[in-house]
Amino acid sequence: MQVLFTHGYFLCDDPKEQEIMRPYPPLGLLYLSAWLDKHGMENEVFDTTFSTKNDLKDYLLLHRPRIVALYANLMTKLNVLEIASFIRSEATLNNALIVLGGPDVTHNTAEYLGCGADLIVIGEGEQTMLEICLSAQITDSAPDMERFSHINGIAYQQQDGFVFKTTPREKLRDIDDLPFPNRLKINLQQYLNAWKKAHGHSAVSISTQRGCPYTCRWCSTAVYGQSYRRRSPRQVVDEIIFLQKNYDFDLIWFVDDVFTVSHKWLGEFRDELHHRAVKVQFECITRADRMSEEVIGILRACGCFRVWIGAESGSQRIIDAMDRRVDVQQVRTMIQSTRKAGIQAGTFIMLGYPGETESDIRKTVDHLKEANPDLFTITIAYPIKGTGLYEEVQGMSITSLPWAESTDRDMDFKRSYPRKYYDYAVRWAVNVVQWHKIKLAGRHWSVPGLILALKISVARAGMLWWRWQK
Repeated sequence: MQVLFTHGYFLCDDPKEQEIMRPYPPLGLLYLSAWLDKHGMENEVFDTTFSTKNDLKDYLLLHRPRIVALYANLMTKLNVLEIASFIRSEATLNNALIVLGGPDVTHNTAEYLGCGADLIVIGEGEQTMLEICLSAQITDSAPDMERFSHINGIAYQQQDGFVFKTTPREKLRDIDDLPFPNRLKINLQQYLNAWKKAHGHSAVSISTQRGCPYTCRWCSTAVYGQSYRRRSPRQVVDEIIFLQKNYDFDLIWFVDDVFTVSHKWLGEFRDELHHRAVKVQFECITRADRMSEEVIGILRACGCFRVWIGAESGSQRIIDAMDRRVDVQQVRTMIQSTRKAGIQAGTFIMLGYPGETESDIRKTVDHLKEANPDLFTITIAYPIKGTGLYEEVQGMSITSLPWAESTDRDMDFKRSYPRKYYDYAVRWAVNVVQWHKIKLAGRHWSVPGLILALKISVARAGMLWWRWQK
């Protein structure tokens, strides 16, 4: 085997992910696989999602790929390091070239190279990966990194220990040149079955764009950059038709950062669906400032049943600190208008941002009550290396963990209150909003309402205790 693509996301090892049970295939790796297929380069994909570490290790020992290409993000980092260590420890695999890519490697290049990687792919990987494969065919001897020095968008460690980075790779301008993700090299039915069993419906994921032109300080743009490149509506509909012909699924999840960023594209997408008589149901993510009554109408005409409208906070002061460049009242209005049009509205909230006070948290809860989204998620802010938030709090870090044994999620910084306070604040906010929904339905004196009231009291007591510990 020439090339093996794999990732390191093992659903069986993550109880929280098992509870959520919303797995999606690794589209990034499947795009790379398809690109190599297009250019005649033999490759396989070992999808770890429904597998185990031992299964992957046995596969590696059996097939002994010349190149092992691993995708690394915050969730998979520690598993990726373990897999790389295993390859290095096995005599029959020791000559394999270990190539790492993904959002976590760009700003941790030296660290990954120090943990067994031979090459780091920085940015988009299709063209870079093909050139690596072609260069690796020059000789069957132990890898000599200098023969990769002409390839843009990579990093490697020289013999003197210096980390050498080549010229950055230019981004692929016309992403219609990309073939469809190589879903035939994985068992997509496993994903559909898992969704059906857990939720009563199945879903597939599709990417229509690369890059995000916005500047939110907590968001990483390590792979696709702060750009906006989009596949043509015709090609996206081609992919939908391909999926409908080959698989039995109910819903589509468009993974794009801001699905409605271009109203012109959205209108053309609607027209293409109608012209070809393609019916779909999908959900997507967007921003309130890229929504309007007209856009909501187009989304509904396309088959959108749910749209996630990012807010992150109900406090305009915190939204501005995040450089979100959106008005909180506009967010509320668009959530309400979306629901009025018969489309479910979801929103994302983040607590614990630098400088956030309890007053800001209360504004966020009031925001959720007024906007009244169908769904909302609340997380605690954490800094990702390479982002503005990371740079802002780096000097305020209160954790010191070995890099190879932790992720950016484990990093904590000096916040307005102790870290434990925010665990209770999340519970308090969720329960207050849920109780408010029950109250609107006139069921706040029901058993579920009384249970929520008790949970609110417990969470509030926890907040007061940990705020006092400040």
